[in-house]
Amino acid sequence: MKNKSKLIRNMIIFILLIILTFYIILKDQNIDSVFQILGTVKLQYVLIGITCMCIYVLGEAINIGRTLKALNEESSFFNNIKYALIGFFFSGITPAASGGQPMQIYYMYKDKISVANSTLALLINLSSMQVVTISLALISVAVNHSIMNTALIWFFVIGILLNASALTLLIIAIFHKKLLQKLINFVVKVMKKLKIRNVDKKQEKIENELNKYQTSSDYIKEHKLVMLKTVMTTYIQFLAFYSVSYWVYRSFGLHEHNILRIISIQSVLYGTVSGIPSPGAVGVTEGGFLEIFKTIFPQNAISSAMILNRGINFYLLIIISAIVTMVNAIKCQKMEEKNTKNNEEKS
Repeated sequence: MKNKSKLIRNMIIFILLIILTFYIILKDQNIDSVFQILGTVKLQYVLIGITCMCIYVLGEAINIGRTLKALNEESSFFNNIKYALIGFFFSGITPAASGGQPMQIYYMYKDKISVANSTLALLINLSSMQVVTISLALISVAVNHSIMNTALIWFFVIGILLNASALTLLIIAIFHKKLLQKLINFVVKVMKKLKIRNVDKKQEKIENELNKYQTSSDYIKEHKLVMLKTVMTTYIQFLAFYSVSYWVYRSFGLHEHNILRIISIQSVLYGTVSGIPSPGAVGVTEGGFLEIFKTIFPQNAISSAMILNRGINFYLLIIISAIVTMVNAIKCQKMEEKNTKNNEEKS
């Protein structure tokens, strides 16, 4: 019940942020004009943008499945897509995307995947995302330095530093055994001080998982090709994600700027806002789009372009992933009720 109330609270905050963001952005705009412009876009380019977001989800599913397979875990491609969508949903509605990986691990555990192996698979995937985000953003900002004003530069530096800090912590978590052991010992001490029952049993269980995790980590270190393939897939995944802005640009009948130019600007925007700890980076992404793309889109179309771009690369996927998450949660609840009933009948 506590988890459900927390989820509802996060959803309410997320929805209020969206309402506030669009109110601030559109309050001085002619709303009828914004939606009239949206009604004139070329649908074939919108569909290409949606296809690119499908590639983005498939890329994460492939990365999760590849690492789990390398760790001798069985997981279907359909389930890997499910984990990717669940991660997107909970990352989108929680501050600093903090809820994505824990919920993915939880649902993988429900599907009989070891916590140690699911944790390692997701840490590797997340590390790969950070590497790609930082590298593409740094290359792109060098190319597009002329569009960066002082405020954008400062936001970009903060965003990159936050992403780099996250990457450092992830690398330590994957490969630094002694630090992990110290962390486990610290958690156990806190649990004892809080007088939590069966601490020793819990410690034994945690350490068993840690041993599995370390064995899996050693295996991955010896099979670097898995990590290399993950990074390469992530580059394809993020280039598809960033290209949505280009297809939105083309949907307005614009063609002055090429796809590489638009992708590079979008990668600067994502590198800037992805480290900001607001749910789904709502507010900062919309505002950042209006600022960084103001030399690309005509003034009368930029608000419409922002709504369409954000609709394709975030809000549409949030709706789809929310539906998948709810269906999966109901399915898991029914399975638990069925198992409980069977156990009661046996006893």
